[in-house]
Amino acid sequence: MLRQICQLAREAGAAIMEVYQAEQPLQVEHKMDDSPVTAADIAAHQIIKAGLLRIAPDIPLISEEDPPAWEVRKHWQRYWLVDPLDGTKEFIRRNGEFTVNIALIENGVPVMGVVYVPAQNVLYSGQGRQARKEIHGQTLPIKAHTAQAPVVVVSRSHKDDEELKDYLSQLGVHHTLSVGSSLKFCMVAEGKAQLYPRFGPTNIWDTAAGHAIVIAAGAHVTDWEGKTLNYSPRESFLNPGFRVSIF
Repeated sequence: MLRQICQLAREAGAAIMEVYQAEQPLQVEHKMDDSPVTAADIAAHQIIKAGLLRIAPDIPLISEEDPPAWEVRKHWQRYWLVDPLDGTKEFIRRNGEFTVNIALIENGVPVMGVVYVPAQNVLYSGQGRQARKEIHGQTLPIKAHTAQAPVVVVSRSHKDDEELKDYLSQLGVHHTLSVGSSLKFCMVAEGKAQLYPRFGPTNIWDTAAGHAIVIAAGAHVTDWEGKTLNYSPRESFLNPGFRVSIF
């Protein structure tokens, strides 16, 4: 099934790139929470929704673009968790740092995750203890690892957070990179970074696919009390603050 999900992510990415590369200006609307949405978000959502229904018709779906009501999903133990276009702000800025995120959740744990980077044609996947990166027609195993001077990745759109500034000021010697979308998880998973601290708000569809890949690569995603980030059904879609790390 993982291979099918990878292909589905690529199909959604192709639809996103059609909008991204179009000559006409992007039409941007805003949702109730003031987050931006474009035709690319909707097109990717529709492709993924139809594809998942075909691949696994018995598994329900939570997508950022069509989240079901609490009463509908409150007893779900196994479900798809999808962000059809993660990093819409990066998409609008046309910097290439946006992704397609598809995760499978079982009993609160992300057991399979795919993150596709359409502008770079790079795909990350993770299941069990195997994490991979597909690039230039090659499939390579990836593994999180330490570095003498750790690289810390932070959100490109939320890098001015005061809590984050205070946290970074207390770290020892390190390098900092600002990156958009779930690419930050993938950088830790492949050893290009060792830490991703997050204090600002995120939703469960922002993190689940990257979380699965990070686990498969041997790293961790925990809240600031040290508890593993959990995706068991709850009324709010918001995550607590968290850290992604090899430590």
